[in-house]
Amino acid sequence: MKLKGGFVLSEIAGKTVAVPTEDDVDLNTMITLNETGAFLWERLQAETSVDALVDALLSEYDVDEASARRSVEAFVGKLKENGFIAE
Repeated sequence: MKLKGGFVLSEIAGKTVAVPTEDDVDLNTMITLNETGAFLWERLQAETSVDALVDALLSEYDVDEASARRSVEAFVGKLKENGFIAE
């Protein structure tokens, strides 16, 4: 899985947001990301898997595998639900 194109991460008022960059993307799709969301978003710029994202979280943060997997699955699920993932 991989993110669709047409978005960049930007810092706005101290928050990380995914901002649409293409004319055909609705500006209402701009989303605010927490630190972990931004971390995962960056890794989703290239083809990856849930397992690889879980491994990345385990390497970067002090979190157990079950919590990391729940976080990744919830985040990826939300991205899919909103049409951000190209499959």
